[in-house]
Amino acid sequence: MDSPVIGRVVEACTARGVATLRFNFRGVGASTGHHDNGRGEQDDVRASLAHLQALLGDRVRIALAGYSFGAAVAAAVAGTAQLAGLALVAPPMRVTELHLAGPLRGPVLVAVGAEDQYCPAAAIDKLRLDFPEATVVVIEGADHFFFGSLAALGEAVGGWADALLAA
Repeated sequence: MDSPVIGRVVEACTARGVATLRFNFRGVGASTGHHDNGRGEQDDVRASLAHLQALLGDRVRIALAGYSFGAAVAAAVAGTAQLAGLALVAPPMRVTELHLAGPLRGPVLVAVGAEDQYCPAAAIDKLRLDFPEATVVVIEGADHFFFGSLAALGEAVGGWADALLAA
């Protein structure tokens, strides 16, 4: 939750007036519980979405964004939740598949670095086939952590946030 990548996603959204909620998965930082290989973490996302919806009310649309492991968890939850959109940042395709439980609604962004060690070029091609409705943004010179490329990541996420607001 304190990653510079997450910070940039939050900045890009809040600059456009999109409220954000970020949290650590179970067992990370001061969070209780233990890592559950993505299964229990899906429950963490669902609980966070429910909490946010309870705070904001039913008339507010909620979108979901995830980075790295969080992107894989977000994808798994996205098809089962009432979401206005989905952003997957640097999904770790080398170590896991993205699984959707249902159709995606609203703007979908996949942002990945051209030099991402966990999402090689072949995986990017597979993402384009698996998510034809997604805008896939490949950021030249960026690796998995977007060192030196956070501004470009912010532009991609900002475009996604603009699309959310326009929908």
